[in-house]
Amino acid sequence: MELISHQANKNPNTSVQLTPPSPSRYENQKRRDWNTFCQYLRNHRPPLPLPSCSGAHVLEFLRYLDQFGKTKVHHQNCAFFGLPNPPAPCPCPLRQAWGSLDALIGRLRAAYEENGGPPEANPFGSRAVRLYLREVRDFQAKARGVSYEKKRKRVNRQKTQTLSQTQPPLPLQQHQQQQPQQGQSVMANYSGAIV
Repeated sequence: MELISHQANKNPNTSVQLTPPSPSRYENQKRRDWNTFCQYLRNHRPPLPLPSCSGAHVLEFLRYLDQFGKTKVHHQNCAFFGLPNPPAPCPCPLRQAWGSLDALIGRLRAAYEENGGPPEANPFGSRAVRLYLREVRDFQAKARGVSYEKKRKRVNRQKTQTLSQTQPPLPLQQHQQQQPQQGQSVMANYSGAIV
């Protein structure tokens, strides 16, 4: 017993102090978003308990957030409708950007389940919310002249790179990769191929 305690005293690094890891930026943002939504429900007239919350209440919350938006969304009758970089200011309203709303709904959907909400009753995953986000995305794309392209091309490119790496090399590639024999230059190996 004395030997073990003596070795522990000898090495000061043996005592491990466990400090909880600091929450990630995502976790902090998710907690702030959840607190904001819960505050919105408390301020609702009449106050709304979380189990009674539906997709319609989530849509009310998203429309409420629009007043704090920073993205200019042009009306259809605005001269700058469809222009990505308008040359002058206009009276069109500022709104929440589609990407911000989409990320917010993702965080709130996760927070709802983490706070004891049943996944099958998650109001943030309701069909009405999904349709609303799609409409916001499409309208903002038209109004701002921005296209939201799907990122499938990048995935396909990675798949083809992976496939090419897993396939055996062709015999010609093997020949080109061989080291030149002593006394031969690399160009001598390919001199017959040059026309």
